[in-house]
This record gives sequence, C-alpha cells and structure tokens, in this order.
Amino acid sequence: MIRKLSLTLALASLALPSQLLAHEVTIDDARFQPGSGGWTVSVTLTHAESGWDEYADGWRVEAPDGTILGERPLAHPHENEQPFTRSTSGVMIPKGLTSVFIRARTNTDGWSEMRKEFTLPR
Repeated sequence: MIRKLSLTLALASLALPSQLLAHEVTIDDARFQPGSGGWTVSVTLTHAESGWDEYADGWRVEAPDGTILGERPLAHPHENEQPFTRSTSGVMIPKGLTSVFIRARTNTDGWSEMRKEFTLPR
C-alpha cells in the first residue's frame, strides 16, 4: 500500500508545472558601499537550487517606488555554495534615499513578488 501511494505521488508530481515545484529565493543580507562612481552592492542569497533546472539567476536594487536602480544577473547555479554572495558596482542611488529594496529572481519563477528593505549607511 505504501509503495503504491509513493509511486502515485511521484507520478503526480511529474504532471505538475515546474513553477509549482519551484522554491522561493531568500535574501539573507545586503551590504552597501558608496563610491565616486556609484554604490557597490553585495547581496547574499539562499535558494534550494537543483542545478540548471532551477536556480537564482539575478537580483536587483529598487527605489521605494519600484524604480530599478541596478541589477546583477547570475549566470549559473550555485547549488554547492549556499548561501552565496555576489556584488555589482556603479549602482546610482539618488541622493535623499535612506533605504532601498532588493528583489531576487529565479530562472523558473522570474522576479519574486517579495522584496526586502535595507537602510543605507550614512
């Protein structure tokens, strides 16, 4: 009985769209360093990656109103490096902003609906 149930569940999961099986990416941390040519932003992500089938493939910096200030594509899976941190420089954050948001994406789900707010250093 248990064997039959396991087989049934395994077969049923094959029929589900990959989006339903995808895992949400978690934004663990972000660091911001101002510079003369814009900000350097380093973001730490955690994601239950399964190789090329499902992986975090980018993150971006957004103003509170949703304006995209900078973006960092991720070109390959990091299934053996969790959590992982990647940086980008030259992010132009307008004067007067005291906080920004980070939003991540996966190759299966696209941009997450969730974003995480970070206060900029003074």
